[in-house]
Amino acid sequence: MTTSSQRHVGVIGLAVMGENLALNIERNGFPIAVYNRTWERTEEFINGRANGLNVAAGKTLPEFVALLERPRRIIIMVKAGAPVDAVIAELIPLLQEGDMIIDGGNSLFTDSERRSKEVEAANLMFVGMGISGGEEGALWGPSLMPGGPMKAYVLLEPMLQAISAKASD
Repeated sequence: MTTSSQRHVGVIGLAVMGENLALNIERNGFPIAVYNRTWERTEEFINGRANGLNVAAGKTLPEFVALLERPRRIIIMVKAGAPVDAVIAELIPLLQEGDMIIDGGNSLFTDSERRSKEVEAANLMFVGMGISGGEEGALWGPSLMPGGPMKAYVLLEPMLQAISAKASD
């Protein structure tokens, strides 16, 4: 069920790539929620570049998750390695069957394979999604390389098509 306050997608991690990707998603018409481990960084974003935009923020991870429509689509934009594992470990107990975790970082493929098994064991979907193009790409149209279940891609496709780089014919 979706209410007017629920968001299409969430982004965790508000360093430059996460912030720019969130702005790209919002600019393309998808209501978004954001979360960062430090509330000060979140406030800076909400009161700065995202001021007046269709962006909601969760002060806590449970508050952030509650902002999202089902099935939840959560893009993790934190440093590859242990930080991604830590976020996933915190997220899994907060999610419900059919929700989706998307790792948007530069994760090692063996980490993505392991995470996929862990997430799927909790009846959730996992998508490893490389994002290429740097800061400007994240803001104006990155090259996106999603890998995961087709069911997840079908749910993500309209948003991914809207925010991604476009090649001229």
